[in-house]
Amino acid sequence: MRSVFFDPGQMTARLELEAPEATSDGQGGATVSFIAVASLWARIEPVSEIRQEQASADVFTLTHRIWLRFRSDITAGMRLRKGERVFVIGAWRDPDERGNYVVCLCEEESQ
Repeated sequence: MRSVFFDPGQMTARLELEAPEATSDGQGGATVSFIAVASLWARIEPVSEIRQEQASADVFTLTHRIWLRFRSDITAGMRLRKGERVFVIGAWRDPDERGNYVVCLCEEESQ
């Protein structure tokens, strides 16, 4: 596999990596909250914008490719936060399988 050249100086966004934590609600269910796991530098690349109509209103889904230094603890369902912006990790991959970087495919949550 060909190695990926990537300038780490392009990692200019400071993000918080957050993991879901389920707390029992005492009635057999759970409340999910997120706790910060790490603070890291990343590169955010917008990928696409999907427009859908729901209940006569336009709803937009923004997708991003977010580059991070390699971490083995990333899983789908975690999220990245930049201030008020939240990026939910749907999938991730090591682009050249050398353990240098991780590329996360994310959807931005609208709040």
